[in-house]
Amino acid sequence: MELTTARPRLLAISHGTGSVAGRTAVGALVAAVRARHGDVRGGFVDVLQPDVATVLARLELDRRGVIVPLLLSAGYHVHVDLRRAVRDRKDAVRIARALGPDAALVEVLRARLEQAGLEGGDRVVLAAAGSSDARAVDDCRVVGEALAARLGREVTVGFLSAAEPRLPAAVGAARDGGGRVVVASYLLAPGYFQDRAAQAGAEVVTDPLLVAHETPAPGLVDLVLRRYAEAAARFDEAA
Repeated sequence: MELTTARPRLLAISHGTGSVAGRTAVGALVAAVRARHGDVRGGFVDVLQPDVATVLARLELDRRGVIVPLLLSAGYHVHVDLRRAVRDRKDAVRIARALGPDAALVEVLRARLEQAGLEGGDRVVLAAAGSSDARAVDDCRVVGEALAARLGREVTVGFLSAAEPRLPAAVGAARDGGGRVVVASYLLAPGYFQDRAAQAGAEVVTDPLLVAHETPAPGLVDLVLRRYAEAAARFDEAA
C-alpha cells in the first residue's frame, strides 16, 4: 500500500506511571505539544494503556508516524521495546531519539535548582532513574557534566536503580565535602522514583522536570517537536 504524503502523525510515548500526579504532569506535556503541533496521539511503554501496539494499530495503514519517546535516556525501552513494536511497520514509522541528553533539559534542571533555593556552598547531586543499558547511564553522566558547566560548580550523579553509585551513596559522598546536599531530580514527572529521591538523605530535593498542574517549560515542548522533526526528516532521506 502506498503511504500518504500527509505529515507523519506524532506518537508521544511515555513510560507510564501509577502516580496520578505523574500522569497529570506528562499529560500536560502531551497536551502542550498537541496545542503546538495538532496531530498528536499519546501512549505508553509500560503500566498504562494504550500501549505502543494499540497506538500503532490505530494508525491508518497508509499513514506514516513518528514515535517520540518521552524518556530522558535511550535504554531498553527505546532500543528493544519500541524497535520490536515497529518491526512490522518499519517503512511507515520512525523512532525519534530520547529526549536526553539535551541543553533544554539542563536549563530546566537549572531552573528547578533556582526555585529550590540553591546556595553557593551547596553540593549538587543529579538524581537519575538508572538503567541496565550502559548507553542510558552514559547519557545521564553527560547531563551531569553539562549541568556542572551550566552552574559553574561540581555536580555528581547518583542512580535510583540498576546503576552505581546509588543515590543515597552519592548523597553521602557529597556530604563529606561540607555544606548542604541538594539533589537535582533528573526525572520526567512525579512518581515512585521521585519518592525514592526524597528519601535519599539530601537536605533539598528539587521537583522533577514536569509537575502536575504546572505549565510545562516551553523548552520541553520545543524539544519534543525537535525530536519529531529530526525523525520525520528520515522519511525524506529514505525516499
